[in-house]
Amino acid sequence: MESPQHLYLVDGSAYIFRAYHRLPPLTNPQGTPVGAVYGYTTMLWKLADDLHKADGPTHLAVILDASSKSFRNEIYDQYKANRPPPPEDLVPQFPLIRDATRAFSLPCIEVLGFEADDLIASYARAATERGWDVTIVSSDKDLMQLVGKCSDKADGSGGGCIDMLDTMKNARIDVPEVIEKFGVPPELVGDVLALMGDSVDNVPGIRGIGPKTATKLIQEHGSLEGALAAAPEMKAGKLRESLIEQADMARLSRVLVQLKEDCPLPMPLDDFKLDQIPPDPLADFLSEHGFHSLLKRLGEGRGSPERRNDLNPAKPVTAAAATAPEGNRQALPVMPAVDRSRYECVQTRGRLEHWIARAHAARLVAFDTETSSLDSMVAELVGVSLALGPNDACYIPLGHGGTDMFSEKPQQVDRAEALALLKPLLESDAVLKVGQNAKYDITLFARAGINVAPIDDTMVMSFDLDAGRSLDGIGGGHGMDELSQRHLGHTTLTFKEICGTGKKAISFGEVPLDRATEYAAEDADITWRLHRVLKPRLSEEGGTRVYERVDRPLVSVVAQMERHGIKVDRERLAGLSATFATEIAKLEGEVHGMAGQEFTIGSPKQLGEILFDKMGFKGGKKGKTGQYSTDQSVLESLAGEGSEIAGKVLEWRQLSKLRSTYTEALQAAINPRTGRVHTSYSLVGAQTGRLSSTEPNLQNIPIRTEIGRQIRDAFVAEPGNVLLAADYSQIELRLAAHMADVPELKEAFAAGEDIHARTAQEMFGTVDRDTRARAKTVNFAILYGISRWGLAGRLGIPADEAQAVIDLYFKRFPGIQRYIHDTLESVRGRGYSETLFGRKTWFPRISSSNGAERQGSERAAINAPIQGTSADIIKRAMVRMTPALVDAGLPQVNMLLQVHDELVFELPEGDVAAASKVIERVMADAAEPAVKLDVPLGVEIGTGLSWGAAH
Repeated sequence: MESPQHLYLVDGSAYIFRAYHRLPPLTNPQGTPVGAVYGYTTMLWKLADDLHKADGPTHLAVILDASSKSFRNEIYDQYKANRPPPPEDLVPQFPLIRDATRAFSLPCIEVLGFEADDLIASYARAATERGWDVTIVSSDKDLMQLVGKCSDKADGSGGGCIDMLDTMKNARIDVPEVIEKFGVPPELVGDVLALMGDSVDNVPGIRGIGPKTATKLIQEHGSLEGALAAAPEMKAGKLRESLIEQADMARLSRVLVQLKEDCPLPMPLDDFKLDQIPPDPLADFLSEHGFHSLLKRLGEGRGSPERRNDLNPAKPVTAAAATAPEGNRQALPVMPAVDRSRYECVQTRGRLEHWIARAHAARLVAFDTETSSLDSMVAELVGVSLALGPNDACYIPLGHGGTDMFSEKPQQVDRAEALALLKPLLESDAVLKVGQNAKYDITLFARAGINVAPIDDTMVMSFDLDAGRSLDGIGGGHGMDELSQRHLGHTTLTFKEICGTGKKAISFGEVPLDRATEYAAEDADITWRLHRVLKPRLSEEGGTRVYERVDRPLVSVVAQMERHGIKVDRERLAGLSATFATEIAKLEGEVHGMAGQEFTIGSPKQLGEILFDKMGFKGGKKGKTGQYSTDQSVLESLAGEGSEIAGKVLEWRQLSKLRSTYTEALQAAINPRTGRVHTSYSLVGAQTGRLSSTEPNLQNIPIRTEIGRQIRDAFVAEPGNVLLAADYSQIELRLAAHMADVPELKEAFAAGEDIHARTAQEMFGTVDRDTRARAKTVNFAILYGISRWGLAGRLGIPADEAQAVIDLYFKRFPGIQRYIHDTLESVRGRGYSETLFGRKTWFPRISSSNGAERQGSERAAINAPIQGTSADIIKRAMVRMTPALVDAGLPQVNMLLQVHDELVFELPEGDVAAASKVIERVMADAAEPAVKLDVPLGVEIGTGLSWGAAH
């Protein structure tokens, strides 16, 4: 008896556009664009390997479109007429993609005059008639007509059946999934498509009939012909008229969407037999095009590259570019001046469908949202804007009109209907969505059940190119208004110009549509233009590596974390707030008693007069305003000299800040809908690449104090769950050991020693509580470029003695001194520092004539490569975490918070042991394969019912 045969047919055309939009514009050593080729190669390799591990297909072939024309153009000359030509840099990649397929020794099938879908249908039918099962690797809705089809063999015995595999979602598509999507079984999908049409392929359908109406008609009447025959008997109305008047177009559409199952087969099925991939042709192909990371994996015998979010392309500086630095540089695109009068306000379903069709055809669309609030977890959607080119933009109002029920509302598409139409576009793998601070917008759409992907984010691009850099006197921020002025020379409309300020301010939903269109469509237009400017710079200036490997995939991860939020115990917070209030009042009384009078402790002016004029403390310095400085350093200095009142004021300030910032603010921040706190993370908030947290800020809770622990105790798990905190142990010291090449520190970390004890031994010759504490202070202080005076203040010793400590440290660890020297020389020469993953941080004041500015830049430059690399590593861990947990069968483990070197999760209590292993492994291996560290990354894990207990 013949063993079961299983044929996989890969829709290669879909892979090509997915790869093109998901990867940066790379070039090979010959200067030919190969970004899509690299992505396609990686995806095909992963597919072949995954299938081999899963159920071992016996046969596999890749099916491609031979040209843009097919027999359908003879039937209807407007078929696919809306589609523009492919991007210029993609055209030369088509033959290389065919070469890539053949390098895997896989069949690459294409026939002039027939589309890939028709060839897939024909091969699928031929295979099932031989008794083979067939899986179509695609998510194309047209191919869903084939799902569930089974054929009998020629001898009348049972044949094979057809299903689909969506590799982007790792999901099988069988008859139930088709019914869930279309509301009808696969054999009636063509009838639904004929009624609704297809704007992407320009299949006309019947105007005004969308997916829901089409499905309802087929469900009620059993077929397209049944619906058309029943039309004369329907209730008078637009639907009845459309079905009668456009019946011929529906029948034509049915012919266009019907898959041809009798195409000539240029290669016999038996030639599709899947054997082991011969290494030589693949190695030659990878070498020719400079795919060194894939070539290395082939040499190591690894089955496939990493998950697609962790692609490891070589830094896009080719051999040709190395000898001619300007060889790959492209001139900035010439774009017309912004003309707001050309924007369209989309107020009907028909116009919205027109823009959506154009966006599908363009394969790239900039988008933006207008809302009722800056908080994406409570904001209501007011409108959406799209842009397909300079001045080619529109605004789709969805929630405009007055705030009371009697207010007149302008004509606009129903919000639910508009979102249903936008969903396929925003979720399409073949269309790149470009946003400015896209995290906000994708969170808003996610609340509406729309998973926006793939995305590019111009704000993040700007950060990865210009963090810390002030250009043309405009500043170094990454907001749209600033980027528009800096890169486009255009001043955008501001929200205040449109909505006003103060008591006369109105909500955006109350703005007249003409002004709303100018403002909203301009945002999308500017975003599109910024993408044209910034995207090429990534590959030209070495920003691709950190953008593609670290920051771009992180946007959706952080958005998901923010949506999860974390539960806080309101009663515990209220009790803690009351305790703090009592302590604050007590401290206030003590301070007043020491001062001999009542005064406002929170007033720097009054406090300065009390300390330096009335009480006569030395060291008071007045600023330009004529009042004394009473900042933290001044008070700490006084307290160190024995001033009890200064110590009490410091305590009062800390408690007052913690009460207002956390115990009070956290109660106000609880989302009434979710009952959880949803902080907002900025991907561009810290110059070194660290995430920053706001509204509320959860990253500044004191770590080692009892008060900090009490606040963390208010962060709790839902019933049946626990919180898990995973923290990198001394990661910056570990990175310093690697980056500065310090043998003593590397040995200590490899052996699992107490690094501060080892430093104490190296420096002071003995280890006790005092020398270890001093060594710990020195270890961290040196990495932050501390001065002799700064170290003297921390250790409580004279400046000369502090300098002796620094000199001794450098003598024991000369690699640290070399690192500091080389880093400063590099930054002075290039203007920026760089992490191990290529993240640049600019220091424009590193050579300033102002000593304070220069020294501040030098201290920051010393630490930036280490702290930035640490930030890159935890970001890579965050990107890999959820897929790793899902692969391990732990989908209920949710990542909630990132606080510097720590990740906080919520999970069922029964999953702790399994999840801990996965989390520790992902964090420990996060640097690889891009960077191989000489020291292990230690990860400490704790669990408990609260964050405090887990810490």
